[in-house]
Amino acid sequence: MYGHVEAMAKKIKEGVENVEGVEGYLFRVAETLPADVLQKMHAPPKDESIPIISASDLPGADAILFGFPTRYGTMPAQMKAFFDSTDEIWESQQLTGKPGGFFVSTGTQGGGQETTAWTAITQLVHHGMLFIPVGYTFGASMFKLDEVKAGSPYGAGTFAGDGTKLPTEIELAFAEHQGRYTAGIVKRLCTS
Repeated sequence: MYGHVEAMAKKIKEGVENVEGVEGYLFRVAETLPADVLQKMHAPPKDESIPIISASDLPGADAILFGFPTRYGTMPAQMKAFFDSTDEIWESQQLTGKPGGFFVSTGTQGGGQETTAWTAITQLVHHGMLFIPVGYTFGASMFKLDEVKAGSPYGAGTFAGDGTKLPTEIELAFAEHQGRYTAGIVKRLCTS
């Protein structure tokens, strides 16, 4: 809604493209809120250069990193509506064996950094996808307590607060790491 996930996605894409021979693409899911509601929420306009994804776009990817904000500790309705639209590719099992992961934005530290990703894993499981968590591969930065930062072993994250807080440098670096880390695994899987 406020660009936090988009900023993280752009850094993830940078990380993906830092792996030789790997390309990343950005998509967004369709907005389900009416324009007047978005206006009342002071939501900025969407970046029109990022296309809206459809379920039929997913099988063409070697891997998929899904990013979304949290809503009461789980994915928002827009993302759930998108996953609900994947029934045809589920029926034909077109995503089976495909690696996937998550990155999230939450309002607060207790707002669902882990539960949002954890509850989304069910979507991958029903498609037979392989969940690629980041674990603690981001290293020492995951353990520093000198600044407030988001992210977890499930994936990169950011705290949005009331929507005015932007992702920090460390959160963006974590996102870039997740993209690079996931792309490296996918490259090994695709060449073996």
